[in-house]
Amino acid sequence: MTTESTSHPDAAAAQKSGVPMIEADGLSKFYGIFAACREVSFKVYRGEVVAFLGPNGAGKSTTMKMLTGYLSPSEGVARIAGYDMTRDRVTGSHHLGYLPEKGPLYPEMTPYSLLDFFAEARGMGKKIKKDRIAEAVELCSLSSVIYKPISKLSKGFRQRVGMAQALIHEPEVLIMDEPTSGLDPNQIQGVRETMKKLGETKTILLSTHILQEVEAMASRVILINEGRLVYDGSLADIDPNNKGLNKVFADMTGHGDSSEHVEGEQPTQESTSNSAS
Repeated sequence: MTTESTSHPDAAAAQKSGVPMIEADGLSKFYGIFAACREVSFKVYRGEVVAFLGPNGAGKSTTMKMLTGYLSPSEGVARIAGYDMTRDRVTGSHHLGYLPEKGPLYPEMTPYSLLDFFAEARGMGKKIKKDRIAEAVELCSLSSVIYKPISKLSKGFRQRVGMAQALIHEPEVLIMDEPTSGLDPNQIQGVRETMKKLGETKTILLSTHILQEVEAMASRVILINEGRLVYDGSLADIDPNNKGLNKVFADMTGHGDSSEHVEGEQPTQESTSNSAS
């Protein structure tokens, strides 16, 4: 089942008056005859928190990797803060914080030493580095574990460390892939609170399988299915008949039972093929 992309007129008018910070312009990625995504286009504007949804194997992670410059698109252009992430990735990355599903953490390090390492890698001076580490630690509530080995931290705290490294250079844009995946309810609440703080000053594109996260954190939804964009609009417009997000998600992705998508635990092409996402 394929549903045409739609958007609320008032939301569209508001977006046009803003500044696009994340742009997918006709993005496609091919692996031989397999298309991980086809002609995906959308914009995320300054100050928006947007949920990027889709079932396993839909092309979410592939699209996010192209937006961050990690993958080069087969067709189309990805831009961050106006910078082409294929041609000007280094400059674009100054404006971008990226948290992949499995973040770049070194278990033998402490959160402080990891943040210090990333700050050094970004060429920060001593004073700026000290201030930025302190701000990231406070924002992500890491002070109680700042000198403990990362290997000894709970998954919730490791996620916060991953967020802190994505924030260390004070980026305008955040792209986060499944930031609450595998966390318990208390850990999820902690990450939600952090995300709400970030949403006050950042432009955020958030991928999640947990549909309740959408209602808690996002103002807009972008839905992708089988590599194609099928919805781009407000939460209110995606469910005008109050069916519930699970039912709407199932209808738009061609599945009568959406339960397998909520937690994202079913083995599908995205989880079994490295090339699919």
